[in-house]
This record gives sequence, C-alpha cells and structure tokens, in this order.
Amino acid sequence: MAIDLEKLLVDVFDPQPGEVVTVMVDLPHGDIADNPEWKERRRMAEEWREAFARLGSRIGFEVRPMLSFPATGANNADLPETGFLEGEEVPLRETLLDSTLVVAMTEFSATAPLSELAEEKEDFRAASMPGVLKRMEESALAADYGVVARRCQAILEAMEGAELADVLFSTGHRCWFDLRYRTPEADDGFLPRFKEGDRIINLPSGETFEVPYEGERDGVPSWTAGTIPVMEDGELVLFHVAANRIEIVEGDGPLAERYAELFAEDPARTNIAEVAFGVNESAVVTGNVLEDEKAGFHWAFGRSDHLGGVWGVDRFRDASTVVHQDIVYAKGNPIQVRRAVIVHPDGRTVTVIEDGEYVLG
Repeated sequence: MAIDLEKLLVDVFDPQPGEVVTVMVDLPHGDIADNPEWKERRRMAEEWREAFARLGSRIGFEVRPMLSFPATGANNADLPETGFLEGEEVPLRETLLDSTLVVAMTEFSATAPLSELAEEKEDFRAASMPGVLKRMEESALAADYGVVARRCQAILEAMEGAELADVLFSTGHRCWFDLRYRTPEADDGFLPRFKEGDRIINLPSGETFEVPYEGERDGVPSWTAGTIPVMEDGELVLFHVAANRIEIVEGDGPLAERYAELFAEDPARTNIAEVAFGVNESAVVTGNVLEDEKAGFHWAFGRSDHLGGVWGVDRFRDASTVVHQDIVYAKGNPIQVRRAVIVHPDGRTVTVIEDGEYVLG
C-alpha cells in the first residue's frame, strides 16, 4: 500500500498554525554531476512540499516554494551563501532562519550546518534526509515510529552515565568507545515544534547515538581504542585506533590505499565522531547509508560538533576536506556486530547486542 504521506508529516512534525515550512534540495553543477537517484529525490521533494501545502491550507501554516542551492559536493560541509527561491536568488542562511521547519532532501548531507542554525534560533527544527529515496516510503519511512521511539529510549537509558561501549565485531576484532563526559541522544522520528533536546533529526529515523569523548580535557586522554574492521567489495581493512584517532590503516589492497590517502589528505578525518545503534526494523540494507545506519550498529569518523562533540570545521585543513562518514554493521552488511555491551563506572554492564541480535530495545 502507498504511504499516507500527510499522516507521516503530521506524525513526525506535528506542524502548528503560523509555522513557516521550507523544503530544500541541492542541485548538480560543474564537476558535481547529476544522477538518476538525485533526480528522483528532487521529484520526491516536490511531492512532499505539495503534501505540506495541502496540510498548510487546512491547519493554517505557510509552505514556501522549493528552496534550492548549488550542491556542496561534501557531506556536512558549510552551505553556500546564496540559494534560489522560485528562481530568485536569496541569502540562504537568512532564508532558512526565517523558517520554523526545514526538510532538506539533498544529495550531500546538510545536517551539520542545519544544527548550527538550530543552536542560533530556538524556533527552528529540521529533518536532514541526504540520499533519501522514493522506495524508502515503503520501508524505513513506513515504520511504526512509536515502536522506534521505545527502542531508542531503552538504549538511551542504558547509555546514560556510561563510560564505555565494548563492541566485538563478527571478524573477532574489538573496539572500546569512550562514553565519558558525553550525553547520548535519540533520533526517534518525532520532531514537534520547540522539541526539547536536539531539534535536528535524520529521516528515516531510528537510532540512539553518542559522540565518544575526544580527549579535549587537559591531561585526560580518550579511552577509545581497539581495532575496527571495514570491508568493501570483499577487501578487509583494519583501522587501528588509539586515543579516539585512527592511527594505522592496515591492508594491502585498493581500499586500504584509498582510506590511507583520505586520512593523509586531512588528519582531522581520523577522529572517531560517533557510535550508534540503529533500531528501525523496517530499514533495509542496500548500501544507502541514510537507511542502512537505521538498521543496526554503526560508527563514524570526522566531524562531530553537530552531534554534541568538539570536532568542528576549524579542525580540518579547509572546508573542502570536512567529512562525517558512517560505517554500518547491520544485517546485510559484510561485517556485523557479534556483541555490544555498555559499561558503567560502578561495573554494571548492559548488553545491547548478543550473538548478532538486539537483546535490548
């Protein structure tokens, strides 16, 4: 059955009279080439804008024409200064801040710059949907978000006040993620006006996440350490981690070479920026990170300040080298998580994943 789009928008955003809603897309240009999925996403964005408009006429809120801007070419890079609203060039930042709700259906993630806007304006919230596909309306977007929220909350409660996440991968490699001095957050698919806590979500939603401690306190190094396996196209690469940084890339194939070059180009990319548990049972693994990460455990390297960490754009060589890249270990991925245990300072442990299956949430 086709998704009831208007019901989804009400369930997720609960739009109120007097709001200003903006749907935003990025556009190919120059060396940033278009592709079929990106074209479909722009059509999908127009369908969502039209659904918002129908709701707005009944509820009493404004829906702007489609807002577009030249694609940044990198996930979580700063947005350009100007965009286009109904063909007219407009200051992008100011136009976004004039909205109370933004839905960004983009090729490249805008989560970080949208998070900065939410910090500046209380009556601002946004759903960042980089890489979203029409077919997700029949999978992760069609989830029972009441169930998703309960699972997110159970894991969030387990992570509150914890000091380590002890993760054993299906390859036998193991990594400990330092959870001290941080607060977990749940991206549970509910984003009402004036929501407490983080007012930026990914959609499809369904994860509880935390930025590991990044060692910013004088004399207090991060405990994040171990070996993280990564596999693509049958090639296994090992990331050896110490003090929350990827110190060594072990491997002798093209994947290892690519990652070694990526980290050498800008060492700020070696920062461990996120550890997370995706709990959306309707999400399917296809290689699309936006949905894949909602299906199971994942971690990320690079920028973290948009998620509650301290690793921002200023840590990178320049804006063009900023990244926040997720690596996913859900069912359907070549490597999975055999066990994940949350460790508390008093020695108490809470098992989240055992024998590859969630036992919490």
